[in-house]
Amino acid sequence: MTVPLPPLAAEFESHRPRLFGLAYRLLGSAHEAEDAVQDAYLRFSGADRAAIGHPGAWLAKTVTNLCLTRLTSARARHEDYRGPWLPEPVLTSDGTLGPLESAEQRDEVSMAMLVLLERLTPTERAVYVLREAFGHSHREIADVLSLSEANCRQLYRRAVARVAAPEGRFEPARERQEQLVTTFLAAAREGDVAGLEQLLAEDVVWWSDGGGKVSAALRPVEGRDKVMRFLVGGAERFAADWTYTVVEVNGASGLAAWVGEVLVGVAAFGLRDGVITDVWAAMNPDKLGFVRRQLVPS
Repeated sequence: MTVPLPPLAAEFESHRPRLFGLAYRLLGSAHEAEDAVQDAYLRFSGADRAAIGHPGAWLAKTVTNLCLTRLTSARARHEDYRGPWLPEPVLTSDGTLGPLESAEQRDEVSMAMLVLLERLTPTERAVYVLREAFGHSHREIADVLSLSEANCRQLYRRAVARVAAPEGRFEPARERQEQLVTTFLAAAREGDVAGLEQLLAEDVVWWSDGGGKVSAALRPVEGRDKVMRFLVGGAERFAADWTYTVVEVNGASGLAAWVGEVLVGVAAFGLRDGVITDVWAAMNPDKLGFVRRQLVPS
């Protein structure tokens, strides 16, 4: 028999998915997003209910400001990080980050976008996410951040300019994504140089995030020839005792890699014009716990 939640907890739970989606977009970390949402619940449970006119708006403001505090310290940690720092991957086929029904919605949670958001100051990032991903007006954003509306407009224009890409980031249809990913996996496992050459863009970049916890490239591997040598050199790893599953990572097809029951990596792919332009391989065990729980619920 399911025991109903107390009214306050039930009200908070109705907002939790949206709050988690907001916190994740702001932080690029699922476990830190969970912490921020939990901190918001503690504040919500201890707040004067009469002073909370609209719980959803109050909670969004609370989560945003909690994330701003975390972002300030996170920037310092990223500077000392061993090797490339990548956002923590999240599987999105289960609606964890909300409905992703359009190319624009998928783009807003893509690994490419989250990497670009690292260029922004914490406040620019908050303005951009609230505007682009959640459709808040500049007036609403000004209230959340305790800034003037004019200042928010200026921050938004600056953020848009700093995350702009030279070409569209939207990816091909899901069936084509899966085909590219599975074909890439087969070519990498077989050390198929000719196959890889057809699949990889000339300016492809491979990013490995091991965080100093596991063996990983400490710098991005740039260019088709270097990436192919990197993959062919690691063909034994691809073909030996590792197994793979195709999963939806941050709105697009990706791969989860396993050794037995241990999740050892999650790869997201950037695709353009039928070829792979980027591979973001998260291998730091600290960044795989959330995906592991999504794939193997307790």
